[in-house]
Amino acid sequence: MVDTPGKMTLWAVEIFVAAVEEGTISLAAKRLGASPSSVSQQLTNLESGLGVLLLNRSTRPMELTSAGRLFLRRAQNILGEATQAKAELAVFNFSKMVRLRIGVVDDFDADLTPALMTQLSKKMKGCQFLLESGSSYQLAESLESRSMDVIITADMDMTQDWMDIHPLLTEPFIVVAPKGFIDPKRDMMEQLLTLPFIRYSSRAMMGRQIEAHLARQRINLPNRFEFNNYHAILSLVAESAGWSITTPLGYLRANRFVEEVEVLPLPFKALSRTISMITRKDVLDRIPQDVADISRPLLQEKLVGPFVKKIPWLADKFRVLE
Repeated sequence: MVDTPGKMTLWAVEIFVAAVEEGTISLAAKRLGASPSSVSQQLTNLESGLGVLLLNRSTRPMELTSAGRLFLRRAQNILGEATQAKAELAVFNFSKMVRLRIGVVDDFDADLTPALMTQLSKKMKGCQFLLESGSSYQLAESLESRSMDVIITADMDMTQDWMDIHPLLTEPFIVVAPKGFIDPKRDMMEQLLTLPFIRYSSRAMMGRQIEAHLARQRINLPNRFEFNNYHAILSLVAESAGWSITTPLGYLRANRFVEEVEVLPLPFKALSRTISMITRKDVLDRIPQDVADISRPLLQEKLVGPFVKKIPWLADKFRVLE
């Protein structure tokens, strides 16, 4: 790419925003697939064109100057308008979308994502796909900062006016217990309380949802085990070291242990969560709806159908939303 001293280019604006979000030249370059030297030169050209210093590059991470803070909001708006312009040009020809940045909640990483990418690539033949997985909070922050175009995530603590939300799936919270441990003729809760409760990390959204629900039911369980991944939790359950609360997607993430644990309904008031696709309003035109329409049958085929076939009592609780 030819450097253009004294002029403000869209590429330079994108580099500036990436540098602010990543904190260093090298990380911004890695994110954008450019060399650190070219990123540095583009920032210099941008500052020259604007006639102000935007970043203090001597600090780690780099710090915005007063002028940089003022320009950042405008720069984000410029990139948003550019993205919308591309979407408008693509509205009658989905295959012409240039780039789509998708964030997917960890629960879907191994199951839905490959099939979703395959279907999208067939419709968007000239599109570059950038895919990341992470927690719901991380994905929401990426969408808000405009480093993601589309995210598929679990319930948010709070929705924002700028969000365009497409519900995809509802799933119940379920008990996982050691195989054969629960006698259906006896009180389930009494039996569960003879084993330690294995908590999902309270630092995660799902962990906080579970803890809040237990508190509402006035159920106080000793805190002996707390983990932030499904494999560790189901491993302990499979070894009869305790019981836990998760969701069908969480259960499926730890597939190697599913034959050694038993899935049961909550022995108190039911709790569920919704998985949704979220974008920024008025940016990608009809593309979010198209992505949602592609995702729903894949969810039914890859996740919901097989799980309900195995555990029929979940049929009206674990389902794709139209």
